[in-house]
Amino acid sequence: MPQIHTTHPDQLSPRILYEDSHILVCAKPHGLAVQNRRAGSPDMESLLKTYLVRQGQEPYLAVVHRLDQPVSGLLVFGKTKKSAASLNAQLTGGSFGKHYRALADGCPPAPSGTLQDYLVKDGRSNTSRVCSPDTPGAKKAVLEYRTISGEAPFFPDAEDRQTELEIHLLTGRHHQIRVQMAHVGCPLAGDTKYNPAALSHSPGSWQVLRLCAFRLEFLHPVTGKKMRFCLEKDV
Repeated sequence: MPQIHTTHPDQLSPRILYEDSHILVCAKPHGLAVQNRRAGSPDMESLLKTYLVRQGQEPYLAVVHRLDQPVSGLLVFGKTKKSAASLNAQLTGGSFGKHYRALADGCPPAPSGTLQDYLVKDGRSNTSRVCSPDTPGAKKAVLEYRTISGEAPFFPDAEDRQTELEIHLLTGRHHQIRVQMAHVGCPLAGDTKYNPAALSHSPGSWQVLRLCAFRLEFLHPVTGKKMRFCLEKDV
């Protein structure tokens, strides 16, 4: 029988929303890496494997998709190779639904729309930028967005000058949401790479990037049932 989990005592105790013998769905907090190559540094994968061992389960866990370390939100892991292969096929085939809530400094040019750009990554600075289509290494980036109004706020401490957005990723490029929103004059709150307001804070001060993968949709890799998970507030 699947297990439904709804609470977690602290950041280092993983918040698991759903679990059965094939998949595990959890919510990652801001600042925690999905995987970490540095020994001794906590990450989502190792915390979940520790949880599985404590439950007397095989500590096999396949990473299907990732979130940047500063980003919070929903993740699904495969608990078997077959399940992981099915989820990966959905991800690459475009049937994997990834929706985000973001808090932007400023307001986009229209209440809703599609942003289509070409991005190129700079590995030395770990940043990306909008470029021309013929730039070496350029990749097409597409997302849909809409402004949120008249709904319960996902970020209750938002200021008047800020705009809450729902974003649907149609491609998965490096820092895509952060770069494209900054390019149209709406950098995300707390983004120390692409938001001048966040960069102006004193060095070493903690900034929370207001970006959360709040909704996740996919087909169960064994039953074929449509799975939908949603967060009502930031993690």
